[in-house]
Amino acid sequence: MISKRQFFAGVLVSSLLGGLIVLLGVGLFTGSSANENGLERRSTSMTTSFGDIDDAPKNYIVPEGINFVKASRAIVPAVVHITNRSEVRGRSRSWSRLFGDRRMRQSTGSGVLISSDGYIATNYHVVEDADELEVRLDDNRRVDAELVGVDPDTDLALIKIDAGSLPFVEFGDSDQVEIGEWVLAVGNPFDLNNTVTAGIVSAKARNINLIAGRQNQYGIESFIQTDAVVNRGNSGGALVNLEGELIGINTAIATNTGTFNGYSFAVPSILVKKVMDDLLEFGEVQRGLLGVQIRDADGRFTDELSGVHISSVSPGGAAEKAGLKVDDVIVGIDDREVRTTSELQEFVARKRPGDKISVKFKRDGRNKDVSLELMKKEGFVVSAPEEVHLTYEIEGSVFTDISSETKSILRIDGGVQISKLDEGAWKDAGIKEGFVITKVGDEDIEDLEEFQQLLDTKKRDFYVMGKYPNGDKEYYKIDW
Repeated sequence: MISKRQFFAGVLVSSLLGGLIVLLGVGLFTGSSANENGLERRSTSMTTSFGDIDDAPKNYIVPEGINFVKASRAIVPAVVHITNRSEVRGRSRSWSRLFGDRRMRQSTGSGVLISSDGYIATNYHVVEDADELEVRLDDNRRVDAELVGVDPDTDLALIKIDAGSLPFVEFGDSDQVEIGEWVLAVGNPFDLNNTVTAGIVSAKARNINLIAGRQNQYGIESFIQTDAVVNRGNSGGALVNLEGELIGINTAIATNTGTFNGYSFAVPSILVKKVMDDLLEFGEVQRGLLGVQIRDADGRFTDELSGVHISSVSPGGAAEKAGLKVDDVIVGIDDREVRTTSELQEFVARKRPGDKISVKFKRDGRNKDVSLELMKKEGFVVSAPEEVHLTYEIEGSVFTDISSETKSILRIDGGVQISKLDEGAWKDAGIKEGFVITKVGDEDIEDLEEFQQLLDTKKRDFYVMGKYPNGDKEYYKIDW
């Protein structure tokens, strides 16, 4: 009969032998697999986003997997909360001023400090129509801000606060951003200050027809698309890489509900920096244009499946002067390949009037290239003698006749276009520059002379109807 002592000794010996066999088996299996597949053993070392573990702070606990701490620490202090306060416009405006009941509308967004002396990049729609701008810093200081300049074409704006020695973010190179790369979005969604979310770059040079649809025909969209969570209040905030460098300004989300549905969009940093530099130096963006209307070459209008198809060439524009023609397909700008209209718009938007670029294109299947000098927006709008445009100014706003080309594009018989808006009834109504008025009340508008005569008869409020250059129909009430 086996004693208890003998039984436990046997169990112990069996366990030791079993463990030894398992270890030997694992070692043999691993070695065999490596040899059979021609793999070599490689030494590994754990690193963090600080570099080697030794570079991390002493009290830093190294997590498993990807680490976003370095980028968060770099960017959070440089992201600010922006409050936009604007006086409610309308018929009650004079009444509220008379009785001191001033009604204000308030909205909020985000911004990014790009210099230590208080310059802040944000979205145009965050500061649009602001009467007062307030910035709340990461340390909870509240500072009034002034508007330096805006660029509706890219939905960007530059504001300034009177402060110094501020933390700011360094610009990164958005051209080097790769699809699949990890990124962080930082902003103030739903007034939740300094919220950090993570995602990957889902696509580049994305056009979602947001700016052109809301603003004008010159809207430039070449967004970085990510799946980092972005919501209302994130607009104007930062998109950064894992080094904490600014690679974009968060601008929009794709949604049917008004909240995040999976994708967000940011203006790439190289375009942001160019716009900020222009606004700081000139007060407005200096943008060179090709003078063409374009669409993606996808096999429907040309045999080419990639590139940018020229659908029309503006008389007197840079493209016409260089010899580009309708049905040419642009495939490169300087040393960059061009596959979509978004890429072409972004590359050209980085340039200024007078800059020379090399354009690679295809004509009848043959590769060609040409050098041209970009022109100002006004530079390619050349009218035939019978289409000399008159102007009419009232309350600081300027109205002009429209060209036959505009009539054809918008499919209208006549109208007048608002070429400049200043403070007054027209701007208060919410109209944007570029709007083409086709009706005043029930009266169709043929031309500027008819428009002027009709306005002379108006003694009280009236409605105007028309279209924006992108074809959107709108109507507005003018408080006369």
